[in-house]
Amino acid sequence: MSHTPEQPELQQDTTEHTSTVPYMRKIRSFVLREGRLTKGQQNALDAHWPVFGLGYQATPLNLAEIFGRQAPVVLEIGFGMGKSLVTMASNAPEHNFIGIEVHKPGVGACLGDAAAAGIDNLRLFEHDAVEVLNNSIADNSLTTVQLFFPDPWHKKRHHKRRIVQPEFVQLLRQKLIIGGVFHMATDWQDYAEHMLEIMQSANGFNNLSPTDNYVERPAQRPLTKFEQRGQRLGHGVWDLMFKRIS
Repeated sequence: MSHTPEQPELQQDTTEHTSTVPYMRKIRSFVLREGRLTKGQQNALDAHWPVFGLGYQATPLNLAEIFGRQAPVVLEIGFGMGKSLVTMASNAPEHNFIGIEVHKPGVGACLGDAAAAGIDNLRLFEHDAVEVLNNSIADNSLTTVQLFFPDPWHKKRHHKRRIVQPEFVQLLRQKLIIGGVFHMATDWQDYAEHMLEIMQSANGFNNLSPTDNYVERPAQRPLTKFEQRGQRLGHGVWDLMFKRIS
């Protein structure tokens, strides 16, 4: 999937419904390589952004108004080219889906696939995910947050750039409903261990793994070509699912 958005250094949030505090500086958890838009991607942006696109704003969006209904909301951070996100939205029409991505070609590709699939339960941001979560998404409004294959920043000196950090997890906690789930997946064992350590120490979450570590890939997360190729090569993939309990 794609690199994930900027990760600010936030102050620790130790209460359930506190407003997000200002942060002093941002640490990028991604390298933005814009790349060249194909003609098809540009056409999709031109034709379908007015239908599927969401503009960043500094106040919470009315999601029921945007989707035209009340339904559980699944938000994915860093959806890459968007194929699995479109598949999930197609397979779960009873849910509303929001994708956030900073890579414009990926946004264009996702728009084209969404239009071709004929779905109306998907909306997209092309913006920094942390700013979107801080300002455009209301507290206690998300059923699921998905983070699949973020940039692992495998060098130790770069671990501070990993998006899964205690402060970020508490921001997600504010946005999830009680009982809502934060679902992560990575193909880097070191990052999986990092995620597990962070989440096991996080206030307000319970591990859904029966072995208190990782879960089997749930059916609702599509198996990507990337994963299939990795499996043939003997590479592992680790899924983690944590439920907000307070």
